[in-house]
Amino acid sequence: MASVTLDSVSVRFPSGTVGLDGIDLALRDGEFLALVGPSGSGKTTLLRTIAGFQAPTAGRVSIGERVVAGEGAGVPPEARELGMVFQQHAVWPHWNVGRNVDYPLRRARVPKPERIRRVEEALEMVGLAGYAKRNPATLSGGQRQRVAIARALVGRPRVLLLDEALSALDEPLRDSLRLELHTLTRELGLTVVHVTHDRSEALALADRVAVLDGGRFQQLGTPEELVTRPASPFIAKFLSDATIVGGTVEEAGFAADAHPLHVGTDRLVVHQSGGAEAGGYEAVQAAILPGDVVVRIVEPAAGGAGGAGGAGAGAGAGAGARAGAAAAAAADAAAAADAAAAATAADTNLRAAPAAFATVRSALFTPEGSDLVLDWAGLRLRARTHGVRPKVGDQVAVSIAKARIYGAGAGAGAGVAGAAVAAGAAPAAAAAAAAAAAAVGAGAGAGAAPAALSVLAVSASEASGSQSVSAA
Repeated sequence: MASVTLDSVSVRFPSGTVGLDGIDLALRDGEFLALVGPSGSGKTTLLRTIAGFQAPTAGRVSIGERVVAGEGAGVPPEARELGMVFQQHAVWPHWNVGRNVDYPLRRARVPKPERIRRVEEALEMVGLAGYAKRNPATLSGGQRQRVAIARALVGRPRVLLLDEALSALDEPLRDSLRLELHTLTRELGLTVVHVTHDRSEALALADRVAVLDGGRFQQLGTPEELVTRPASPFIAKFLSDATIVGGTVEEAGFAADAHPLHVGTDRLVVHQSGGAEAGGYEAVQAAILPGDVVVRIVEPAAGGAGGAGGAGAGAGAGAGARAGAAAAAAADAAAAADAAAAATAADTNLRAAPAAFATVRSALFTPEGSDLVLDWAGLRLRARTHGVRPKVGDQVAVSIAKARIYGAGAGAGAGVAGAAVAAGAAPAAAAAAAAAAAAVGAGAGAGAAPAALSVLAVSASEASGSQSVSAA
């Protein structure tokens, strides 16, 4: 049985603004649903409509078997068997903790002995056993929020509504209380609807996440579904900070509009949705997630560092060393090129992921690596590295391990989808091509480095690697 059901619920405000537009939802008993979306998307309006603070202009809201709004029904909030926790705690300062918590029981005229017992149980559940006589002014922010949660639970609600309930807390405390809330709601079997601006919190806590925009569900699914299979460029950008690039798709792959970015068919995940054809190609959008951008730090080639060590040697010896290094580089380049050609011949379907120079415009530290904004020929590209920490202003080699294509019609989509497979095909060939490009770059001089790197191939199976690329 569904705990909360919304059937074609719409809310239109007197100004004409649409708050909700035909929302359908069946929330199961014990399910934790998170509502996320940009400001004005309708998530708070949806919560208020379930709570009874906002009447729908169309549709029906049911809690359990009972219709509480629509079809002539208008059950007030206090009669809907709900618990609510808001961002600002709403703990009354002139009452002690116990009196704050037992307020819903007093309104329900629960006998005093029962009230005392249930208040003690609720405080123990949130880690505040023995706090009933305490003044709220003596509590920390986290403790006051625990009081608010205890008050929401003491009435044994059918549904718990959370409106930014943890956002006012400091990060370590918020993380701790988030874990406790997750455990508590599971143990009690509570059905929860949680509005939050924190995307990571929504993904961490919820069984399902609903992303709203314009008063509609843009996608409703499990956290894994939303992250790994975003339904649209909007979802990919909102939840995962994807870079959205317009372009065309054909059998050979995706080519960006007015930009050198190209992604081969073996690195495309195609979402067919009836795009518009243009000039025999298909006009689409590509979503590139930060984790699918391979970043390698570009280091100076070793050939340029012989001056200091050879300061005491004769000019003839220095010239000989340079000649030997040049010959070795040429030999390495030839060998790598032969290996790349052989690997390519063995796998005619290989499309190596070309890498090119980009400049780091922003670099934020993360425990795993860095969260980057890159400038690649005018394209601002989000990237997330593991074990690699470039600095602002650094040049890096960039390649795309995977791109998600939206807007491809059935014709173009079928051709691309046939070749769109999990990233990582023919890593040996891609690695050989990368070695060839690096060797050519080392032997060609500083002026040729960008051209050399423009053909650098990086296998998608190396997407988590942290090795460096040498360039003259």
